[in-house]
Amino acid sequence: MRTVNATDVRHQLGTLMSSIKVEPVLIEKNGKPIAVMLSIEEFERLQELEDSWWGEQAKKAAEEGLLTEEETKTWLMERLNETADH
Repeated sequence: MRTVNATDVRHQLGTLMSSIKVEPVLIEKNGKPIAVMLSIEEFERLQELEDSWWGEQAKKAAEEGLLTEEETKTWLMERLNETADH
């Protein structure tokens, strides 16, 4: 994966847009990764993978049984209380 500094992105945008057809480009600011540029094809592929993963999670949840409305409220309140305690 090619890496460029955020400042250089402005000057190299045309070149970077050609590069992302081959591989993603990591953008750093002050030596730390802040973003990745990738082709629309790669983005769409990743979106499809994510959608498939969430679909599988929903299928598993349905097979294991869903919570009732009251169980859901109790679970949410427990999570909110855990967050508030930290």
